[in-house]
Amino acid sequence: MSEKISKKPSDSAKESSVDPAARAARVETLSRNHILMAMGVSLVPLPVVDILGAMAIQLDLIKRLSAEYDLEFKEERGKAILTSLLGGIAPMAAGEAIASLLKFVPLVGSTFSVAMMPVVFGASTYAVGKVFAQHYEAGGTILDFDAAKMKKVFLEEFCSGKRVAANLSGKKEAAG
Repeated sequence: MSEKISKKPSDSAKESSVDPAARAARVETLSRNHILMAMGVSLVPLPVVDILGAMAIQLDLIKRLSAEYDLEFKEERGKAILTSLLGGIAPMAAGEAIASLLKFVPLVGSTFSVAMMPVVFGASTYAVGKVFAQHYEAGGTILDFDAAKMKKVFLEEFCSGKRVAANLSGKKEAAG
């Protein structure tokens, strides 16, 4: 009596069947779309709701990148990683929370938020996409992602992401 055993393709079989250029293009498109969504959610006029919305978009990006690399996604692990990474840019992005709360202040608050938050949300989403794509390309998974070790890279990508988000929003001067 023979038993059917379902096996996952070996890692080398997966790697050989994936066109790196096509994957890079798909990852770039995924990241860009999520950056734009995060920038859009920053305009939600409700304090804190915008921040939660951006985090949900970033979590979705991690989920979709995991699928692109044919890797398991664990939502709770993704949330923990996001919290750790975003906490690493807190000093640089402290204005994000302030800008969100300033939405309560008529005219001044909304003007400040519209000027600042899309770039911050876009940059952080860009950085999330970059660090996960790099980690997955190196053969990692969400389970072995070490946020503490990736904080420096995340911060560097956040700075690059500010330029990307500023370009996408047409705010070239915000890129500095």
